[in-house]
Amino acid sequence: MSSNIADILAKRSYDEPPEVQIIKEFVRESFASSVVVTVHERHITILTRSASLAGALRPHMRTLADLCQTKKRLVVRIGQ
Repeated sequence: MSSNIADILAKRSYDEPPEVQIIKEFVRESFASSVVVTVHERHITILTRSASLAGALRPHMRTLADLCQTKKRLVVRIGQ
C-alpha cells in the first residue's frame, strides 16, 4: 500500500546542520541581523541582505570556521 505525500513529509526530519545553527547564532549575537546559510559538499554559503553586513563578516571567517569545526570554504554572498 502506498503512502500519501503528507505522511512521507511528516516523517522527514528538517533539522538544520550544526554549522547552520552556529553561523546564524554568531551573526544574530554579533550583528543583530539574520542570514540564510546553505551547506554544500565543499563550501558553506552565507547569504546576507546588505553589502555592509557581508563586509563586516569577512574578517570573522576564520573564527566562524573554527566555531563550526569545518574545513569547508565559507562564502559570503549578498542577496535575498
